[in-house]
Amino acid sequence: MNNSVHSTAGQISVDAAIIGAGPAGLTAGYLLTKAGKSVAIIEKDATYVGGISRTVEHEGYRFDIGGHRFFSKSQQVVDLWNEILPDDFIQRPRMSRIYYEGKFYSYPLRAFEALSNLGILRSTACMLSYLRYKLFPIAEVKSFEDWTTNQFGRKLYSIFFKTYTEKVWGMPCDEMSADWAAQRIKGLSLWGAVTDGLKRSLGLNKRPNDGKVKTLLETFRYPRLGPGMMWEAARDRIVASGKGQMLMGHALKQLASDGEGGWRLTANGPHGDVTIKAAHAISSAPMRELGARLHPLPATTLNAKKLKYRDFLTVALMIKSEDLFPDNWIYIHDSKVQVGRVQNFRSWSPEMVPDQDIACVGLEYFCFEGDGLWSSSDEDLVEQAKREMAILGLCDPQDVVGGAVVRQEKAYPVYDEDYAANVDAMRRELEEKFPTLHLVGRNGMHRYNNQDHAMMTAMLTVENIIAGTRIYDTWCVNEDAEYHEAGDEGDEKVLPARGELTEDQAAALGSVRDVPERVSGNDKRAA
Repeated sequence: MNNSVHSTAGQISVDAAIIGAGPAGLTAGYLLTKAGKSVAIIEKDATYVGGISRTVEHEGYRFDIGGHRFFSKSQQVVDLWNEILPDDFIQRPRMSRIYYEGKFYSYPLRAFEALSNLGILRSTACMLSYLRYKLFPIAEVKSFEDWTTNQFGRKLYSIFFKTYTEKVWGMPCDEMSADWAAQRIKGLSLWGAVTDGLKRSLGLNKRPNDGKVKTLLETFRYPRLGPGMMWEAARDRIVASGKGQMLMGHALKQLASDGEGGWRLTANGPHGDVTIKAAHAISSAPMRELGARLHPLPATTLNAKKLKYRDFLTVALMIKSEDLFPDNWIYIHDSKVQVGRVQNFRSWSPEMVPDQDIACVGLEYFCFEGDGLWSSSDEDLVEQAKREMAILGLCDPQDVVGGAVVRQEKAYPVYDEDYAANVDAMRRELEEKFPTLHLVGRNGMHRYNNQDHAMMTAMLTVENIIAGTRIYDTWCVNEDAEYHEAGDEGDEKVLPARGELTEDQAAALGSVRDVPERVSGNDKRAA
């Protein structure tokens, strides 16, 4: 196919049609246009790109939807961030705490502080519970509750995991798959937390000035106007290349095979339907939605239909105060309030809050689309947020001078007991029948990927497209991730393992960028 964008009345012809302008979709679009390929990207939102990583603006105040630290162990991801947004990163201190029973606990743990807050009796009970499950662990680990109890003991699980986790997911911890805990908390142990906490408490965790970026535990980088700044820059570069089109306010209506290995995508927009003809289709749409809109309909559509999602909303409050607390966010482990986390936007970047005499915080609520919380009016949600800030002792409601609500549907793919089998069934069918259909990103793969993991799935997908075959297994991204709060930026210098390349494939990859030598051949995860 010719590498330029062709348009006729209501129809566009490109090399790749991309569904969704989040981190995965825009990364794929940027790298493909950089390689000379043409793309058309559809995005349901009429205004914002970036998906859950967008930055919403209200009367000069900017809101980060969920909080996005720009930290990655992948050097390729770090290099791409620097390439797209070379001059607008700032270095920010990392601070998070847990609110439990009216007291604050540093996160990660500071041992002496935790001991003081919990008291000797409760601390002793936590350690005894930990030892009990280390000596006599739950033999058949099926749920999040089982996994976390084995790792930390039932007492610590009930204090620091149960309430918050059930708020986030809207389901009992004993009904959640253990996969979520294994993916998100892997590598974190009670002993490791205690020893690290002792070092922190004694000031022994300082690292030599070796010229490396500090770990996520201490500092992180952040775009000065929020994460949306990155994805707006990526969008602008795609359009400026002359190889890319952005179709905002366009929702996927149907993705149909053309019978010749390519695709015919129909999107519904403000002026009617648009058709995109493409050799490849890249989808970051929720698997459940894609399964219902594919033609021919996959046999695993019913599997996709069973996949569940947790939705999310942020209530931003503008409060008369220079600042309320220094944290980036506070985790709320308290059943008296519905809020799960409170962000302080000035701690992310001072430039997100235009008035120095006004603090701006975001109260994060986890819900299901259509439930009582989601369906509440913006006015009622602002009033609820003010009441809960007072209950937590974080502000006087009389000092609140403004508020705004941002809703985010399908923010989190739910890891229930059946999700893995349903995802695997659909994945295997689509890979076998449609080699030019590529699933990327958090919702596209129904995997709780961080921003950098979503980008990596897109980066590997682009290399597969350029090489003309699936040389990379995109599903191995984030498969073996260690605890995501630790490590050095850019530690991982190579991409995940691949199979051997032919000379033509290697030459094709080289046309995108210089590819470092990588492990190949025997890794079981390689395509």
